[in-house]
Formats: sequence, C-alpha cells, structure tokens
Amino acid sequence: MANSTSAPLIGITLDSEEPGGYSKFPWYALRQNYCSAVTAKGGVPVVLPHEPDAVRAYLDLLDGLIVTGGNFDVDPALFGATSRHETVKLKGTRTQFEWAITRGMLDRNKPVFGICGGQQLLNVVLGGTLIQHIPDSVENALAHEQPNPRDQAGHPVRVTPGTLLHRIVGRDELPVNSAHHQAVEKVAPGALIDAEAPDGVIEGIEHPGYRFCLGVQWHPEFFISDGDEKIFEAFIAASRNG
Repeated sequence: MANSTSAPLIGITLDSEEPGGYSKFPWYALRQNYCSAVTAKGGVPVVLPHEPDAVRAYLDLLDGLIVTGGNFDVDPALFGATSRHETVKLKGTRTQFEWAITRGMLDRNKPVFGICGGQQLLNVVLGGTLIQHIPDSVENALAHEQPNPRDQAGHPVRVTPGTLLHRIVGRDELPVNSAHHQAVEKVAPGALIDAEAPDGVIEGIEHPGYRFCLGVQWHPEFFISDGDEKIFEAFIAASRNG
C-alpha cells in the first residue's frame, strides 16, 4: 500500500487485438501516453494483461486503477439491452477482466479513473446504461469522433459546479478531444454528471460514495489543457494517500 511519500502503483488496462499487424498471434496494445501521463504526475504505471486468475493479486498490489479506451464496446446485454446496434464491437475477455478488476477496486475503495470507454464501463459496473450509437440517438450531435488529431481539442465541455471534477480543474469549461460513438445514457444510481458537451452528451461522471471514482469521456492523457493535467494529479494524489 502506498503512503504519503512513496510513488503509487497505478494499474492500466490494456487493449487486445487479434492476429495481424504487429504479430501473427494475439497481442496487447496501449498508447504510450497513458503511462507517461501517470509517470509525469508521480505514479508508477503497471500494465494489466487480461488474466482473470491474477485479479486478486492485482487488487492487493495496486494503489489506483485506470480503465482505458479502445476500439470496442461494452456488451449491451450487460446493461439490460435486448438488441445490439450494428456498429457495436465486442471484446468479451477484455470486458470480463475489466469488470472484475473495476468492481474489486471499488469494493476496496481504491481510486478508479475511467477514460473514454473506461468511463462507459465504469458507469455500467455501477448500474447505469449506455447510448449504443450517438448519431442515431442524439439530435444534432457534435462530431464525437473528431476528424482532427487526438492531441487537439474537438469541442468544449461544461463542467458542473460543486462536483469533484470542478474542484479539481477549477474551471467551468474545458477543451477536450473526442473519440467515441457511445456515451452514458442513464447515469448509475448514486453517480453524478460532472461534464456535458454542448449537444447534451454526458462527458463526465463521478460517484461521491467512493474515495475517488471518476470517469471522463475524453482522453486527458494527451494533456491538451491544464485541466487534463490536474485530473491526473488529483488521481495520483488520491492513490498515494490510500
């Protein structure tokens, strides 16, 4: 367990890919800036292969958890949907692993930070639901899969006063990058909306019943604003003080 002076160990979930490209066999993937963002703010990144039998050991080891994004979706059946949109892409083993370790970290009241698809999974684990495809569900939706590079802003978000996120960033609005076709629909019981896009899409959630339970729909690991850096600082600080 970390103390006030040691660098906290931060688990970061990996993406998984089928054979092709990097390897002729199944392989893991993770953008480097997830790890460099953790390191820059004083944490030690620990990447997490999808090994169900290792979950308990990970839970004993880690001081905080980042659930990352990826080119896939949470199975709609997990939030009670009876149909699946044609755009939905599943990675069942990854979701099973992320569900188990997220639930385990929450049960131990250790800090959890969901990013993009990680926010979506966090909302479902807590009991919420998702919009399966924004263009079919949100009238006059913004381009949430932005055409410009991910290290640039795609649109702003409004930060809700009085929330943990607002206390962290100290701003009413943030520029964010955007790379998602799904979003939170029904917020999990007890959770709060802390950021929204101009078109009403939910961009951030948090749960005050836990020591640090925060999800954002954008990718703050790119550090495109001081607000993004402050989010990582707050998460690492919460993980250090466990």
